Amino acid sequence: MKDKDILLNVGHPEAELTHIVRGIVRKGLKPITPKTSISLRVDCDVLEWFKAQGTGYQSRMNAVLKAFKEASAI
Repeated sequence: MKDKDILLNVGHPEAELTHIVRGIVRKGLKPITPKTSISLRVDCDVLEWFKAQGTGYQSRMNAVLKAFKEASAI
C-alpha cells in the first residue's frame, strides 16, 4: 500500500511516534538501564572505526567499555 492510498480521518489519524513507543510492551525483557551523557575524548582513528561499522556506534562503544569493566572485575 502506498502512502497516498491511506485514508486518514478523525477515527484513524496518523500515528505519532510517541504513541507507538508507549505502545511497545517489553514483557520478559530486562529493564533498560538509564544512560548518562558525557563528553569523551578518543583518538580520531578509533572514532572513525566505530562510525564505519554503521549506525549505533555509540552503543557499540558502550558495549566494549562494559565488557572491559566486567572482564576487569575481581
